[in-house]
Amino acid sequence: MADSEPTARRIVFVSGPSGAGRSSALNVLEDAGFETVDNLPLRLLSHLVEGAHQERPLALGIDPRNRDFSTNTIIDLLGRLTGVPGLAPELLYLDCTTDVLLRRFSETRRRHPLASDDRPSEGIVRELEILAPLRARADILIDTSDLNVHQLRAEVEHWFAPGGQRKLTVSVQSFSYKRGLPRSVDTVFDCRFLTNPYWVPDLRALNGTQEAVEAHVTADPRFGAFAEKVLDLSLLLLPAYREEGKSYLSIAFGCTGGQHRSVVMAERHALQLAEAGWQVSIRHRELDLRKKEEA
Repeated sequence: MADSEPTARRIVFVSGPSGAGRSSALNVLEDAGFETVDNLPLRLLSHLVEGAHQERPLALGIDPRNRDFSTNTIIDLLGRLTGVPGLAPELLYLDCTTDVLLRRFSETRRRHPLASDDRPSEGIVRELEILAPLRARADILIDTSDLNVHQLRAEVEHWFAPGGQRKLTVSVQSFSYKRGLPRSVDTVFDCRFLTNPYWVPDLRALNGTQEAVEAHVTADPRFGAFAEKVLDLSLLLLPAYREEGKSYLSIAFGCTGGQHRSVVMAERHALQLAEAGWQVSIRHRELDLRKKEEA
């Protein structure tokens, strides 16, 4: 019997604006078995990643504080490494909205590395402009605007399996259209055509993870066909995305308040995908925010 082909060494470039969670993501990758190097001068990157092959996957923290920082250099290096046998390079970008970044710097009283002491907003805007080409090039993009450190850890752990084995991970989430679309999803399904439990007094205060709400939503004559067709579409696309080399796919279900219909669909879809053998994480944006506010 022939020996199986050796697994390509995973090399992850980790970038994103200051305050978005880059250091936290590197810590998670280190715990997952990656060798991590933060803020290495760019002139040394090629020697590090193109040197002698090692078994451990590698994670490299990159940000504009480097004197020789250049997005073109990083993108060119990613391109060169993509063609090297035995290497699997990718770019993880930790994204965050400007207002959340500003709030984080205000709360921690840290000075932004690219701004004067009293004007962090200038540094945030400048850094986002500098990093825009990397955001556009990212293989994996995680929006940390609404995530705490524990949720960020869960997200990174789902994208990067122990031992650095490349898999396609699926993120399923629910959201409210009132607060806008999630910023980093690949596919969105609108659930607002389904019967709304909000108009049933006994169900209004409940959410889609509870049996009574689930029964009400699934009783809609259109629910079964909708859920079946969405599942068929996902099961058609997921293997194709995996073959194309995609590391993750994010699927979102939205409704008016993000409390009832979208939660029921997200729960049902995540369970069906897990039963089909896919690695799935699930998140309910509005329910998570409510728990945070009540804590």
